Amino acid sequence: MDSRPVGVFDSGVGGLTVLHECLVTMPHEDFVYLGDHARLPYGPRPLGEIRRFAREIATYLAAQDVKLVLVACNAATSAALPQLQEELALPVVGVITPEAHAAVQATRNRKIGLLATQATVEAGRYAELVHALDAGAQLVPVACPRLVPLIESDDPFSAETTEAVREYAGTLKEAEVDTVILGCTHYPLIRPIFQRVFGRGVTLVFSAEETAREVAETLARKGIENGEGREGAYRFLTTGEPSLFRELGERFLQLPLGEIEQVAVADLEAVA
Repeated sequence: MDSRPVGVFDSGVGGLTVLHECLVTMPHEDFVYLGDHARLPYGPRPLGEIRRFAREIATYLAAQDVKLVLVACNAATSAALPQLQEELALPVVGVITPEAHAAVQATRNRKIGLLATQATVEAGRYAELVHALDAGAQLVPVACPRLVPLIESDDPFSAETTEAVREYAGTLKEAEVDTVILGCTHYPLIRPIFQRVFGRGVTLVFSAEETAREVAETLARKGIENGEGREGAYRFLTTGEPSLFRELGERFLQLPLGEIEQVAVADLEAVA
């Protein structure tokens, strides 16, 4: 048994959808989650800058004695995962590989769509992974800059959100994809809208469920899982204002947040 916590980070609250699945899949594990609110959003930033932020946070979490780092952010995974896996002396799991694998397994016509932020699309990691798994598969990526602000608004299920999803889905429908990767951790919050727009004929792949399974399998494979006869704890850190983190966080986690600690960006930079 290994009672150390699992470290999870994201640019903000979107990664809480992944944490929720982890808490359900591994109720006996402890987790510490860091949201980099002071520097969000990551999506429009250059990949090099995102890579630096991810390295700072992952190094900080490693110094907190976590046993695994989960990069619960598609943009950070796209920009930094290989580098983090090389530099850190502990397992690092991202949200892209599990999704790519699930999408290749699910598709029947080998036409896969991707909805994600600009940074994730530009990084091209999904295309690399999909083609590594099936060289004949076609990936159609679409950047969705309007979705994250709409999902974080007071009314994420507004007509404007549905209109935006329809707009972005249009390209994928024209390409006749039968599987769509929802490549942003915010997107599970409006899952019903995606299901309505695409219909039952299209398989939707979400990062949260696939990634939680990958984390559980990694802990078991490494022999560092916690004992099952206990209920795990979780705590939260943010580089931004704790009250703002709480305001959105409970909507994404769908569980009480408890105490939220503030971490200065300078502390992250100093550790890295």
